Amino acid sequence: MALRLGFYGGAGKVTGSNFLVESGKAKVLVDCGIEQGADVATEDVYGPFAYDPAGIDALVLTHAHLDHVGRIPKLVRDGFRGKLFMTPPTKDLAELILKDSVTILAEDAERRGLSPLYEEKDVAETFQLIETLEYRKDHEVAPGMTAYLRNTGHILGSASVRLTDEDGTAVALTGDIGNAPSPLLPDWEPVPDADAMVMESVYGDRLHPPHKDRVSRLRDTLKKAIERGGTILIPAFSIERTQLMLYELSNFYAAGELPHIPVYLDSPLAIHVTDVYDKWGSTYFKPVAEEEMKREGSLFDFSFLTKTLSRPESDEIAKARGQKIIIAGAGMSHGGRIGRWERQYLPDPSTTLIIVGYQAPGSPGRHMAEGASHVRLGGQDVRIRGKVEILEGWSGHADRDELLDFAEQSLAGKRLKAIFVGLGEPASERFLAQRIHDYLGGRAIVPEVGAVWEISKAGVRNV
Repeated sequence: MALRLGFYGGAGKVTGSNFLVESGKAKVLVDCGIEQGADVATEDVYGPFAYDPAGIDALVLTHAHLDHVGRIPKLVRDGFRGKLFMTPPTKDLAELILKDSVTILAEDAERRGLSPLYEEKDVAETFQLIETLEYRKDHEVAPGMTAYLRNTGHILGSASVRLTDEDGTAVALTGDIGNAPSPLLPDWEPVPDADAMVMESVYGDRLHPPHKDRVSRLRDTLKKAIERGGTILIPAFSIERTQLMLYELSNFYAAGELPHIPVYLDSPLAIHVTDVYDKWGSTYFKPVAEEEMKREGSLFDFSFLTKTLSRPESDEIAKARGQKIIIAGAGMSHGGRIGRWERQYLPDPSTTLIIVGYQAPGSPGRHMAEGASHVRLGGQDVRIRGKVEILEGWSGHADRDELLDFAEQSLAGKRLKAIFVGLGEPASERFLAQRIHDYLGGRAIVPEVGAVWEISKAGVRNV
């Protein structure tokens, strides 16, 4: 018996995670994400799937980021009627993300002169198909196919997925692997019990600053920004990055390490996501964070934090005199409310923009991180006279050495015949694959989009 593994997204690119695992009896997708970045081809987002959605028995999600879930309602619209499996926190987060994406994607489609990718009714139908799974329990997700989830420590509820057929042949897909240790989430768990594994490589060729330095660097960067006297802008992903920023700001203020200037969380999605973190933190955070929640309640709130859900509330931010910190999405400055504040404040030399996450090639955030003097935001050319600070240590992804450690611990099970290195830019995929080969003696493969590999207990081969 053998499994077939098809790469229909997440090969040669960070975004668009989409893998198909087939046995003789079942077809199971892992992730159905959307590609992101300015260089994304229209066909890759709006075009048909490379397989028949109606023929898919189940879809298992690794986590709720849009590049892992963003095409699911289109899959449903195109005929998928199988079960949709994920952890309970992922269910709550994915529902928020997909509802939020309807308007954003509709605007994108209008700019391209296309029909919307999906509508609210497709999202509603999607969430009628969900069944939640817990970590570390085998569960039959399709005829003759079981799924086993492990925590990857990337965002709340994130998981690797091991799929096993009736013969015991198993393939694992990591989704995104977290940047451990996190202040909030448990460390990632290796996967020692699969015949083949697909692993991410976003930072496969780069190192993060030491964890012990990243908090002090954030604090020092904020201090200098406050001394400059201008507005401080933090584009932040709504899931995980925003919550980490709120957590650290709360700690800085409680310790008297920063003056008490107003902080605005200007993102309805991030506000709702933070509520989900409050809901599940007592059972899905690492033990020390769970204990902190029991003592203090929410880890993300403080007295001079203002959450602006409505547009009129957001408008009031511009009227607030004096310094302020504005946290808003999108994390790569490619949409959301942050663009409004960047257009208003970046031409001011006293402004500080703090970048705390991965910036995809072609995104406005990537251009600013690379030192551009002008950037296109919301159809407007904006001159950048403010200071741009880049704090890479806050990425939610494991870096080069941690990814190698993950691979080493997974290979220690003596079962893996091959590691497919994907979900990264081509240079980082190749670099990590070479290190797995050179340092660990493992077989590492950089797959191509559309490739299909056969996985058996004897080995793997391209078909």
